[in-house]
Amino acid sequence: MKIDRVHFYVENAQASRDWFINQLGFQSVASSEDWHTCTEVVNNGAVCFVLSSPLNITSPVAKFLNQHPPGVADIAFSVDDVENAIALASFGGAKVLENVQIDTANGSKWAKISAWGSLTHTLVEKVEKKSIFSPSSFTGIDHVVLNVEAGELDPAVAWYQDTLGFQAKQAFKIQTERSALHSQVMVSPNNQVQFPINQPASPNSQIQEFLDANKGAGIQHIALETANIISAIAQFRRCGVAFLPVPPSYYTQLQQRPGLPLRVAELAEIAEHEILVDWQPTVPQAILLQTFTQPIFSQPTFFLEIIERRQQARGFGEGNFRALFEAIEREQLKRGSLQDF
Repeated sequence: MKIDRVHFYVENAQASRDWFINQLGFQSVASSEDWHTCTEVVNNGAVCFVLSSPLNITSPVAKFLNQHPPGVADIAFSVDDVENAIALASFGGAKVLENVQIDTANGSKWAKISAWGSLTHTLVEKVEKKSIFSPSSFTGIDHVVLNVEAGELDPAVAWYQDTLGFQAKQAFKIQTERSALHSQVMVSPNNQVQFPINQPASPNSQIQEFLDANKGAGIQHIALETANIISAIAQFRRCGVAFLPVPPSYYTQLQQRPGLPLRVAELAEIAEHEILVDWQPTVPQAILLQTFTQPIFSQPTFFLEIIERRQQARGFGEGNFRALFEAIEREQLKRGSLQDF
């Protein structure tokens, strides 16, 4: 199993297409329109995003946007045997929205199940073809994060275990002076899909702000993996992408951590582009570099993470959790959604 594509429901598919092209270097690869929905498809390397917007009130996108702001509506997983996958998901309690169908254009098979909240998952069995990727910024989707309501973390974890065979891995509890969250990382049976699930652990948590703005559970962010984050972020900033600011004090503290595995010049570049750094003392050469965009839609909901894993670095930047949390809290204070004590 791996992530095949992500489907966004947006207000204007062509405008969103242009944003991904102009800001993040995606390419337009397909477009279609029927009597109720306009759809654009963009990709960047191994990353494929589908963008749909309504043409009238009968569109399923219009129904979604009546309940939620723009965001992720469906995450498609490629599977070896879609009949078996849908049978196991149904046996595990998933509601089947569309039974197995065959795409006559390419011979692939697919089916769709209802997931958590308004999210759905399409299961796709593709005819094996050699993939040819053009030069790109991204090597793939590193992970996808789902936010759920307080008290729903354990049921959501159980749902992904029962329906898709995901396994629980790391668990985190993150807290600052102002707010807190709990997180459980889920991983597909073949370890190709990483799927953390968060719930708020305080009334004014950033997760609660997302849930309020999104009007329920939903995908908070997608992490896009790159082979050279310094070069990528420099290019994205030139194209106008807004990222969460990181205070200079973060890099002062970073230099005080034992075993900092970066040269002085490289650390200066990383600080210039406000990139977060993490590593494990036992494997210092395995460095995780990450940064986060501002929300890409008008509401404080969905954002993107850009991540580089050197020497197959693992984890999710646990050493940066507090710094990230505090960076988002500073943005919450600007929006007036978090009280400063």
